[in-house]
Amino acid sequence: MAPAADGILDSPSEDAAPRLAVVAGDPDRRPWLLLHGTDGSEADLVPLAHRLAPGAGTIAVRGAVRTTGGFAHFRRRPDRTIDEDDLLARAETLSALVSDAVTAHGFRREPIVLGYSNGAIMAAAIIALRPELLGAAILLRPLAPFGSGELPRVPGLPVLLVEAADDARRRPDDAERVSRRLGDAGADVVHRRLRTGHALAEDDRIAIAAWLLARPSLDR
Repeated sequence: MAPAADGILDSPSEDAAPRLAVVAGDPDRRPWLLLHGTDGSEADLVPLAHRLAPGAGTIAVRGAVRTTGGFAHFRRRPDRTIDEDDLLARAETLSALVSDAVTAHGFRREPIVLGYSNGAIMAAAIIALRPELLGAAILLRPLAPFGSGELPRVPGLPVLLVEAADDARRRPDDAERVSRRLGDAGADVVHRRLRTGHALAEDDRIAIAAWLLARPSLDR
């Protein structure tokens, strides 16, 4: 099967259901919902989450779309634009699965979602569809999930958005668009721009750790 955009396989028959790998932690702390990037897997962000919040539970998602190097959370068109209908349908499915997992595993607080690249777009889509599921969001290298339409009100939702100055896969205004739309919806947005590329770097961990340190109530 030949790859299409971003190494995504052409046939939807190659897709699988999202897989959730849940590790129980302190039920009174927020679990971390982990959404990897294109060609990734559910294991990718677990070490970072464990460094940032030792002892917290994790809900690590394997994307439903098979790629040449792993998985993604939604499909793109051949020109690399987001297939918004596909993203909408998959975000609704994933939101329901996450809600069920939080209940089934006895987590008492809404998760912090940590999404990278393709996963950051999915995280932003969940904010647009089911913001009540989340306690906070960390969006690394995001794009706006939907081209038009207002976001629901998310008053005070803590959001950290991290873009990269040398990111060849993003336009200069991509992160600003996401930041502005979330801010207009009432989110408490912190927008950081790092001197790095699209790949995750140690500076990302440092930026997230500083953001969490300034918001101790997120983990209580």
